[in-house]
Amino acid sequence: MEKSKENHFDLIYQVVRLIPEGKVTSYGAIASYLGLKSGARMVGYAMNASHTQMDIPAHRVVNRNGVLTGKHHFSQPEEMQQKLEAEGLQIEKDQIKDFNTHFWDPNELELDH
Repeated sequence: MEKSKENHFDLIYQVVRLIPEGKVTSYGAIASYLGLKSGARMVGYAMNASHTQMDIPAHRVVNRNGVLTGKHHFSQPEEMQQKLEAEGLQIEKDQIKDFNTHFWDPNELELDH
């Protein structure tokens, strides 16, 4: 993996680790927060590559409409939904019900500088 991509992945993983249990965010929200020019696609690549690391809650990252687009990258396609349901979210037809209620926006983080 090229160095800059590796650095982007590390930054993405740092943000994903901040998503509270029972909340989700989108690929685009993470990309916006990090100022990634490659945008949501880079976040998607990072999430696809994250499954070898146990401490990254990749199940909490969904598309901008709350659809479980990354579910096929889990060991079992239903694993993403099961993890979200275990955290209290309701899923219907691969989409989070009341998505806006469960959405966590990293752009609202207050950072210590």
